[in-house]
Amino acid sequence: MSVRAKKHLGQHFLRDENIARKIAESLKRTVPYSKVLEVGPGMGMLTKYLLAKADFETWVVEIDRESVTYLEQNYPELNGRIISKDFLDYNLAEQFKEPIGIIGNFPYNISSQILFKAVENRDLVLEVVGMFQREVALRLAAKEGSKTYGIISVLIQAWYKIEYLFTVSEHVFRPPPKVKSAVIRLTRNATQSLACDEKLFVEVVKAAFNQRRKTVKNALHAFEIISGNESHIYFTKRAEQLSVADFVQLTLLVRKP
Repeated sequence: MSVRAKKHLGQHFLRDENIARKIAESLKRTVPYSKVLEVGPGMGMLTKYLLAKADFETWVVEIDRESVTYLEQNYPELNGRIISKDFLDYNLAEQFKEPIGIIGNFPYNISSQILFKAVENRDLVLEVVGMFQREVALRLAAKEGSKTYGIISVLIQAWYKIEYLFTVSEHVFRPPPKVKSAVIRLTRNATQSLACDEKLFVEVVKAAFNQRRKTVKNALHAFEIISGNESHIYFTKRAEQLSVADFVQLTLLVRKP
């Protein structure tokens, strides 16, 4: 039995053993955790390399019923650890009471949403290793001053260190995607909470980048600058020139009217 890749699920099955092994080995567990959740295992190309590791317990979450059946038949060692649900709707905290790592050849159509779910569960998710569209991976890892640096760069880097690990050819998938891919690693940083209103921080970042050609002062026209802060240098810059730490400080300078 094999599984048919389904376009509506964004499935592109990895068929290169060496790439699968490299992805599995990219989990560093610098902050220890004992369970790894693979998102979208498909036919288990990556899964088998995870199961071969004895230092953590492998779980998988898969929305595709055909893939679930395949995994049940071919990986009996996963018995009781196959979650047949949509990862984006799944309550991680209900199943996992201790910190975990997340890994996967992520469907490109939901890869950013997977990361935002990790951020929402940042005290639970200590590490993420995933396959992304190369363009998205570059945006995630970009630093201030780069043209690819944007909203998602800041919002993910506020809580995770991001490392671009390696590029992957489109020819190692079935069916091959139309773009190159890349594997990145996110490691939870020491930030427990930002030194500002986190909800306001997100609003400020989005507003600043939504009009990235304007100065920050003009982009944040819907916000009120707290008295005494009008001449701060941040307001003369553009969003792409500000680091995550700068955005935290910028948030302290404004408020919603």
